[in-house]
Amino acid sequence: MRILIAAAGSRGDVDPYTGLGAGLRRAGHDVVLAAPDTFAPLARRAGLDFRGLPADPRAHGDVTGRRGLMRSAAAFVDRLARGFADAVREDTDLLVLSTITAPLGWHLTEATGIPSIGAYLQPTTPTGDFPPVVTGTRSLGRLGNRAAGRLGVRMADRLYDEAVAGLRRDLGLPPLGPAAARRRQEAARWPVLHGFSEAVVPRPADWRPGLDVVGNWWPYVGPDERLPAELEDFLAAGPRPVFVGFGSMARGEGERLSELTVGALRRAGLRGVLQRGSAGLAATGDDVLTVGDVPHALLFPRVAAVVHHAGAGTSAAALRAAVPSVPVPVAADQPFWAARLTALGAAPGPLPFAELTAERLAAALDSAVRDAGRAHTRAAAGVAERLTAQDAVARTVETIERVAQEAGR
Repeated sequence: MRILIAAAGSRGDVDPYTGLGAGLRRAGHDVVLAAPDTFAPLARRAGLDFRGLPADPRAHGDVTGRRGLMRSAAAFVDRLARGFADAVREDTDLLVLSTITAPLGWHLTEATGIPSIGAYLQPTTPTGDFPPVVTGTRSLGRLGNRAAGRLGVRMADRLYDEAVAGLRRDLGLPPLGPAAARRRQEAARWPVLHGFSEAVVPRPADWRPGLDVVGNWWPYVGPDERLPAELEDFLAAGPRPVFVGFGSMARGEGERLSELTVGALRRAGLRGVLQRGSAGLAATGDDVLTVGDVPHALLFPRVAAVVHHAGAGTSAAALRAAVPSVPVPVAADQPFWAARLTALGAAPGPLPFAELTAERLAAALDSAVRDAGRAHTRAAAGVAERLTAQDAVARTVETIERVAQEAGR
């Protein structure tokens, strides 16, 4: 079967699909990853064919505030839609769509007849169990949570209004707005697989059939991949360091964050590995090392704690490694995952990015790795046992093959 996985956004929004794609290849399928051009090396390293999508999230400015995030998202979606149809070939048997690409991919399914399935990294369907993942962590009660969830979906649909209108014109389809398209998918019980674990977020009881939680799709790591020699030497030179990284967040904050982080590490008497990321973290010294992108699966099991922005993938990677987190959420769904880490006992509590200081970070690190930290480590280890026992790729392959068979593919 010829499968096209369409994903867009930051690295954390794309990299998990390299592991899923590699698993589908092992099951005998031909797999193409369609994503922004910057992620082509990730796809090819995993042995996947690649097609570029015309959108780079780094081109749309600051994303640390809610207003800036909305402006950035709208510009990103508009550019993504302009060439989205070009990534789909006539011989494609199935489209696998991420949270960001699904509201565009539905219209390609309508135009071409190619069946599709959702593969989401966050819970986006309204539920009474918790509030929308992008609006905060305070529960409004079951009715309030569902109402807020429906409002959040409508706001997301508005981001796609112009993009969808242009895409449907290009495809020769009659007008149909994003909200109407979403209602159509819900009525048809369009299948969506969620790539996180019920050990972290249990499947909401009020979700409709067809919305399944299958476990994490881990970024692909080759069997011969190793950490850089300089990093290996640093790890061997002393006690386990703390990893610090903010992923695609905090662009332009590198100097302030680097100084703050090194100050916190030294105040707590800890060594550190700083990952540059979009913020541009950088520091030197015998007790600190700056690195570029390295596989979290190889590094995290060898650190004492992980200071991170609480993205879905980084949060899961820290749990999988059985190490405590110090979450510093910046925007979007990050407060949600930070709250989940805290509720699981794997973190001492979130440090909101806007309130981050060297003193607060040092205190959180002390809690995470000293006496109290042993409890956080035990909690993370308990979740890790469940994560490593799950085979999300196998469950996904089973569902994908069933959907394709039902569609006559």
